[in-house]
Amino acid sequence: MSTVQTIPVQADGARILRGSRNWWFLAPNGAVARLRDGHLTAGGTLRPDAERQLRERGLLGSAAPPRTYSLTVLTSTQCNLGCGYCFQNTGQDTDPDRGSRPPRIARVRLTTPTITSILGFAERQMAAAGLEKLRILLFGGEPLLNPRGCVELLGRASEALGPTSAWMISNATLLTRQLAGRLAGLGLDHVQVTFDGDRPDHDRIRIRRAEGGGTFDTIVRNIAQACEDTSISWTLRVNVSQETLDGIDTLTDRLAAELDASRCTLYFAPVGDVGVGFTNELLYSGELSASFGRWQRRALELGFRVSRPQARRPCATCGYRDGRYGAVVSADGTLASCWETAGRSDWEVGTVTGGYLPDTVTRERWVGCQDLYRQTENERTRAAFRDAVDAALLDHLDETGRL
Repeated sequence: MSTVQTIPVQADGARILRGSRNWWFLAPNGAVARLRDGHLTAGGTLRPDAERQLRERGLLGSAAPPRTYSLTVLTSTQCNLGCGYCFQNTGQDTDPDRGSRPPRIARVRLTTPTITSILGFAERQMAAAGLEKLRILLFGGEPLLNPRGCVELLGRASEALGPTSAWMISNATLLTRQLAGRLAGLGLDHVQVTFDGDRPDHDRIRIRRAEGGGTFDTIVRNIAQACEDTSISWTLRVNVSQETLDGIDTLTDRLAAELDASRCTLYFAPVGDVGVGFTNELLYSGELSASFGRWQRRALELGFRVSRPQARRPCATCGYRDGRYGAVVSADGTLASCWETAGRSDWEVGTVTGGYLPDTVTRERWVGCQDLYRQTENERTRAAFRDAVDAALLDHLDETGRL
């Protein structure tokens, strides 16, 4: 494992990480460069000669603005699972005999009239930003509780706004072979699915809301069948908490045995705490970062992809005010700054028919990714953890010829 020194983030969002044999410079444009000790001052900033060389190579300066409009649409705010840590829960399930039905945001389903309003809003926003391509994220709740809304939205978007691609965040319990094929034909090319540890932990955490019972085998089967019939690629998010930690090594091997690893990216992520009954008790320690490194190396060995570390770049939706390059729309047409506040009336920032509310109203409601999570560690500790994990991955990619 690399010894990591936390370095101040550059003004343009670039990151500098201490690897085992050199420093890594992560540029806003996605490029990676090696630096030596002599390239940095004692305080961890670039020396003038190093800055000049990076600038000449086009690695300094802000990232280019998005070229595609990113539209997140909640097709249904309802969910068929009862995960206790979900940020859309409004409380915790207090029934000890049930435990899988925490109260949630209000139930709303996307309808034809709302789709019309959403597409009109997107057309106006794209014209204002000078963008001609649209990428839609099908989101929920569970988006596939409203398959008709998903199909209609994608089909009409392509007809009305031109080139349209799509991805989806889904629990995949409802992703039948036929539905996967239909959505893929309408531009869906990627799906993110979450696993909460290996089968025993997952089936204890990701429980069916109505009838109870685990979901692991159903999800794996549905992904495997969709891989047979479509070219959809997958991100398998592995939630990391004190409840899942011990099973993640076994999970990685199990997924490789049952799925086409070449079609999948494994993404290991700590579970956030939004203060509704769940607390992630894991500490951002060297031991935890070493575990992340081991999981990533094993995933690569088994043929999975692992996302490369990146510079800090603004999110296309919550990173820009007033939906300049993207927007989050709930199923009733209300606007949120981030998917983590969608469906919550006290966080609304406008509607697709009326546009964004004045800055005096949205200023306090405009939050970004991770802003609502309660943290037991300070930001410096969390940054050092992320840097340790990312530096170790870059070292491994370099050593194995994958960089």
